[in-house]
Amino acid sequence: MIDKEPKADFPDSDEAERAGKDEQDQTTSLANLRHKLRTPLNHIIGYSEMLLEEAGERKLEGFAADIEKIRTAGKQLLTLINDMLDPAPTLAGSPRLTSEAAGPSASFRDKDASSPLMATEPVPTPETPSSRLLVVDDNESNRDMLSRRLKQQGYGVCTAESGRQALELVSAQPVDLVLLDVMMPEMNGYEVLEHLKANNASRDIPVIMISALDEIESIVRCIERGAEDYLPKPFDPVLLRARIGASLEKKRLRDQEVRHFHELAEWNRTLEQRVQEKVAQVERLGRLKRFFSPQLAELIVDGGADDPLKTHRREVTVVFLDLRGFTAFAETSEPEEVMGVLREYHAEMGKLILDHEGTLERFTGDGMMIFFNDPVPVPNPAERAIRMAITMRERVKALSAVWRKRGYDLALGVGVAQGYATIGAIGFEGRWDYGAIGTVTNLAARLCGEAKGGQILVSSRLAGTVDDLVDAEEVGPLALKGLLKPVLTYNVIGLKELG
Repeated sequence: MIDKEPKADFPDSDEAERAGKDEQDQTTSLANLRHKLRTPLNHIIGYSEMLLEEAGERKLEGFAADIEKIRTAGKQLLTLINDMLDPAPTLAGSPRLTSEAAGPSASFRDKDASSPLMATEPVPTPETPSSRLLVVDDNESNRDMLSRRLKQQGYGVCTAESGRQALELVSAQPVDLVLLDVMMPEMNGYEVLEHLKANNASRDIPVIMISALDEIESIVRCIERGAEDYLPKPFDPVLLRARIGASLEKKRLRDQEVRHFHELAEWNRTLEQRVQEKVAQVERLGRLKRFFSPQLAELIVDGGADDPLKTHRREVTVVFLDLRGFTAFAETSEPEEVMGVLREYHAEMGKLILDHEGTLERFTGDGMMIFFNDPVPVPNPAERAIRMAITMRERVKALSAVWRKRGYDLALGVGVAQGYATIGAIGFEGRWDYGAIGTVTNLAARLCGEAKGGQILVSSRLAGTVDDLVDAEEVGPLALKGLLKPVLTYNVIGLKELG
């Protein structure tokens, strides 16, 4: 018969679990009891400190001495409760965090105070609107005491008696900082903190937890959930002010960073838009320079003139010019010679068009058509046209002398007319030109065709307009192609001598 090995002496797992649960319940019960006993003592100590400050300001030494006795007794009783009802530390090897461990406390002031009277500095009146603080506590006395303290420090204060009320208040109005109690019915401080940090609108609001629970576990739990700081009750007023100030400064810097980020994003959008507008402006300017002088093109782009490509009607003076003998010259000369003559001719005529602020509608070989008074109205368009035509005639005479030495017999013929025309874009998508339609353009072209070398032929209407400016001789009525009636025509001799 084989003997069975004895069973190992292991504790029952259910029993161990029940023991652990009992220990946890006992710890929780002690913490809750200590919280309930400390709350009224915190009221006594807190109100005593505020009365001491007021007594110090009013120089009430006798009254302050009695209040100091009450405060001292309250602190002694609070220490006794902490020692008797101290639950086991939640984190292994971590002691309970007392007011002394957390930072400066009431005992700190006891050591530094030279007399029972608290030496307090008056709170300066803020030069700018004060920050708005929200105090959340289910205990009315706690809310009152803390609100009084914060208002004395110059802050704007609003209160909430529950977590849900606090969340509604934060969503309804701006809040700069929340002072949040941990132990509250229905929704405790941990849950309120989680809701605040989960909401994009309230995520950056700093939260300072204030509670009679001073165990390390509670502090770590709050910090992990996003709390800015943690203060155990009873809190030290100096420490409270310092931590509120530090939290608000951090929020101010965060808000400033967010503002700078949005400003930078807006600047980037504005810069991108301006770059696009500038590129479009440069492209449009390049197109307009094909027809107008650089100054006129820039004026149009900058908004100083109407869009010339939009169909419109205006009275204009039109100048047509071309070279007599050019067709024969082109048929008998090498292409390189023809191109050389055109380059010289275009260069000289182009300068004069720009000098007189004319608009080059088009040029085809040796022929050119120039407007005056469009797209920008100019004073004395007829006078400008005649002065330009006379100067062109003189300039081509000089060129002709050089060309004759090369064997080219060329001279300038000009036709000028004045009247109304319909002007705008002509063409199709991808290829638009600026052009004019009307009898005036046909008349100028036909006069140019009739002009002999060195002649400037003008209509009788234009001759009457510039009668005081030029000497002109009557050529007589000319039957021009495309026109029903003969046109009375004049040849411009030159500018009149000034008397």
